Amino acid sequence: MQVLILFLVLAVLTVIGFRLGRGRSVKLVGGDVARLHSLPGYYGLYVALWCGIPALLLVVAWLSLEGPVLTRLILSAVSPQLLLDPSGGPISQAHLNLLVNDLRNIASGTVASTANPLVKEAGLQLASYRQVSFAAMTVVALALALGGAVMALRWVHADFRARNSVEKVIKTFMVLCSLMAILTTVGIILSLLFESYRFFARVPLTEFLFGLEWSPQMAMRADQVGSSGAFGAVPLFAGTLLISFIAMVVAVPVGLLAAIYMSEYAPRKVRAIVKPLLEILAGIPTVVYGFFAALTVAPFFRDSGQLFGLNISSESALAAGVVMGIMIIPYVSSITDDVVTAVPNAMREGSYGLGATKSETIRRVVFPAALPGIVGGVLLAVSRAIGETMIVVMAAGLSAKLSANPFEAVTTVTVQVVTLLVGDQEFDSPKTLAAFALGLVLFVVTLALNIVALHVVRKYREQYE
Repeated sequence: MQVLILFLVLAVLTVIGFRLGRGRSVKLVGGDVARLHSLPGYYGLYVALWCGIPALLLVVAWLSLEGPVLTRLILSAVSPQLLLDPSGGPISQAHLNLLVNDLRNIASGTVASTANPLVKEAGLQLASYRQVSFAAMTVVALALALGGAVMALRWVHADFRARNSVEKVIKTFMVLCSLMAILTTVGIILSLLFESYRFFARVPLTEFLFGLEWSPQMAMRADQVGSSGAFGAVPLFAGTLLISFIAMVVAVPVGLLAAIYMSEYAPRKVRAIVKPLLEILAGIPTVVYGFFAALTVAPFFRDSGQLFGLNISSESALAAGVVMGIMIIPYVSSITDDVVTAVPNAMREGSYGLGATKSETIRRVVFPAALPGIVGGVLLAVSRAIGETMIVVMAAGLSAKLSANPFEAVTTVTVQVVTLLVGDQEFDSPKTLAAFALGLVLFVVTLALNIVALHVVRKYREQYE
């Protein structure tokens, strides 16, 4: 709450700095704004930036470093008895982490009392350190904000290039945002590669990619069944491909036909109603689709199969794939509708002028011209299908079975990633590290899909531009 108040005060000072900067620029030229190099608003923004940005950076850096610094400081001042175990040696890292957590809880007021008075005393001391730290941060931040505003006001004059300076700051901020996105991607890739390398140092790559049995459970004793685990991921890949294929069989035809109808045949009133209704499907939580698949679709397929003598499991790839296909219809239909509508009418009129019918125009002119966008929509739908977890868990189960039968229970890569990382896990066992190897495979598959899609987009874009 105190930090929020500090941010609000800095925001108020920034607004005041903006008004002072704008007012000073106008006052310097006696109200003749045409004599200024930049508009008055740029002078106000210049002062506001000098007032807000340095103080904001200071607060963020201070809050980031405050926790580790204060923790080290309080640990160096606590009673030596707290840092020793019953045998007289230093406590383990796990016990030290518990002690630090207790101290932070006491300092935050979430724990009113503790059985050990030494821990309580250290926690109260940490709370006092935090108060002193916040007071010092507040004073320094406010002084920096006021100092920056005063300096910026002194630099304001009629010939000052305020617009250029403000645009440089905005450009720098945009570059930092771009770098943040790039560095985040690089960090994800490096973390996957590093942890996957640790996994493949224990499990051969060939066993992982071509093994036909997936049983990552590691036994506690050597005489237990499956003590070494089995990490053949082929059943997971097969289940992912099977469910995704069923989903795309449902979503792509329905989505494309719905988009073509809305963009080429439907009256405006019908389009205004149908398109929002289709897009509502994208806003329904996946857990709702999972309940729908488990309680409605799966029993329906099971009962219908019995009428025709088919043995359809209560948890099947068919149920999960069909419901997943319904869920991703908006990804195909909405994007396809937008790209088909964006095709120039001159192309349609030229086709009609040559004697083509409406359906021939759509098939031979409109659809090929919109194909790059359609490929993008289908790729988005495929990625959504591959990454779906909740529907598969509730409708297809967790059974890692190598089967191409859509009537049987299967599982996917994403479901196993979640399963492997649920609960308290040690990141030194092949069972947990297998999740990163599976994530790396998903990343490679998605990258390949993007490369193919870019190739198709470039090929057809050259023909229709």
